[in-house]
Amino acid sequence: MNEPVTSDTYAAQLRRLAELTARVATQRAEAHDWYAQQCAAAERAVAEATEEVRRAEAAVVEARELVERVDAEATHLWQQLRLRLGGGGRRLGDPPGPARDAEGDPVPLLRGVRELLDRTRQPGELPGSVNPLLAFCGIGGSVAAYALGAGARAVGAGSGGDLAVGMPVLALVVTLVGPLLGLAPARLLADRRHAVLGPRPIIVVLVAGLLTTIALLVLTR
Repeated sequence: MNEPVTSDTYAAQLRRLAELTARVATQRAEAHDWYAQQCAAAERAVAEATEEVRRAEAAVVEARELVERVDAEATHLWQQLRLRLGGGGRRLGDPPGPARDAEGDPVPLLRGVRELLDRTRQPGELPGSVNPLLAFCGIGGSVAAYALGAGARAVGAGSGGDLAVGMPVLALVVTLVGPLLGLAPARLLADRRHAVLGPRPIIVVLVAGLLTTIALLVLTR
């Protein structure tokens, strides 16, 4: 038969049970606190990651806008350079692409290029010292046109029918256009000197060509 449990042993078991219960409650509370801390840390990590993603997306948009602005500014500066070079600028082709090893902020570099272009000499008009060359261009164009007209008249004189009537008219038109032909070599001269063919050079070419045409027509009458 089981012996009866003394009151002292029963009291000790109750105390032990109470201690175990309290320990379990403490561990359970610690577990809840740890879980709550982990959840809070995870939420903070998610919030920080979301903010980093937002900042990264904003940086990508800003970088894309900067690239577009830099490309547009580079294209504009390239066109300005081609205008500075005149006819020689046609050989430059399209603007160069970005260098792979390029570093740093492109904005100061573009600003430096813009300032350099602003300091360069704007293409001006041809100086008066080239007036003899301009006059020679007008004379040469008129002489060439008169020669073509003379050839057309000769063809008309050696032919019959409509050619005999039309060729002299065509010869006269070609001869009268002669002063304008001198503008082509004058333009080449201006391009080589990085200048513009302004009103004064054009007048010099046209007057020289017109006087030459009149003189040829008078002398051959």
